[in-house]
Amino acid sequence: MNFIEELQWRGMIHSMMPGTEEQLSKEMTTAYLGIDPTADSLHIGHLVGVMMLRHLQRAGHKPIALVGGATGMIGDPSMKSQERKLIDETTLRHNQEAIKKQLAKFLDFESDAPNRAELVNNYDWMKEFSFLAFIRDVGKHITVNYMMAKDSVKKRLSGEARDGMSFTEFSYQLLQGYDFLHLYKERGCRLQLGGSDQWGNMTTGTELIRRMLGAEDAFALTCPLITKADGGKFGKTESGNVWLDPKYTSPYKFYQFWLNVSDADAEKYIKIFTSLSREEIESLIAEQQADPGLRPLQKRLAKELTVMVHSQADYEAAVEASQILFSNKASDILHKIDEDTLLSVFEGVPQYEVSAEAVATGIPAIELCTTLAPVFPSKGEMRKLTQGGGVSVNKEKLADANAVIDSSMLLNGKYLLVQRGKKNYYLIIVK
Repeated sequence: MNFIEELQWRGMIHSMMPGTEEQLSKEMTTAYLGIDPTADSLHIGHLVGVMMLRHLQRAGHKPIALVGGATGMIGDPSMKSQERKLIDETTLRHNQEAIKKQLAKFLDFESDAPNRAELVNNYDWMKEFSFLAFIRDVGKHITVNYMMAKDSVKKRLSGEARDGMSFTEFSYQLLQGYDFLHLYKERGCRLQLGGSDQWGNMTTGTELIRRMLGAEDAFALTCPLITKADGGKFGKTESGNVWLDPKYTSPYKFYQFWLNVSDADAEKYIKIFTSLSREEIESLIAEQQADPGLRPLQKRLAKELTVMVHSQADYEAAVEASQILFSNKASDILHKIDEDTLLSVFEGVPQYEVSAEAVATGIPAIELCTTLAPVFPSKGEMRKLTQGGGVSVNKEKLADANAVIDSSMLLNGKYLLVQRGKKNYYLIIVK
């Protein structure tokens, strides 16, 4: 497979330095991508770059994932309106290990193949540098005029930022440039990959290599920043980022994010975020156009990503959990799903807390759902709706308003799901 052709049909190339394609066709090429380690999980905004590395390795080239331990201590000013909080080394090392585990789902780090992936941390070579040595040996090769001309700097200095720009952040592009120089010399790295907002920092690297080593075979390639069809920011939900770590974003919510993207976005995202072949994707697009209601693009996109990031079992559980609201096996599913998934499915429904003692020996449903948890405004209303078959507990119809509810009925040992009518759900938490 040809790496550039692969990225082109997937819509994953924004800018590319002349000579990049020739370099890649000439030999197995080592390329790197920088990842910001300010959290101990990647989020889906990182996935475009990670998929670039995945396609690179599939095309026979060698990927390096660079965790920006040193640059993460400073903060990249690109596309930011204010300076970031800095993090310490202990946190950085923890974050690095967590990120490597996630990357291992996309890249081969373990085999003995010559193009196996590597993970490096720029803190390992930057920590030995003294400030005087850095500005003497590296800083003198790049002029302030050159650095000021970069968009990331100009935007921050033109009044778009409230507080201007510190010298610390101004130096960021020089540090990122030095990363490329170091990897060029020590690991034979010839290509840097990144998002289009990184172009200025990346070309500083190729310029540094040219000025310090006289070498012309260092290249840069960027992918476009991903947007939604409606112009909204990709990867953000009301509750924040969509993370790859299940402790921040449950597999169910992760699955639901992809399942609910628009048709236009699904057609774009399935090319970018999966390794499916062109033929398979074109077939799915044709299916979607023939019957949009079936949503084959969203379903396949959600499946591919949930399996890749989490597991086949997590995907199957997410699909099952998605059917709770309308499946005739809803009661069985409810008793199987884990607590995180249960809370994700019923996020936003009214919740009431009752004591464990009240339920331990059994309590009539009518007492529980009126006196202890005001699901119904009155006992009369609950009786009437129960007689009409309009009340369920844990997705099973309640035949008698006086039926006893006890602790053996609790989901995950602490929850009861009460349904009033067709669409009104309430979660009773027993503590």
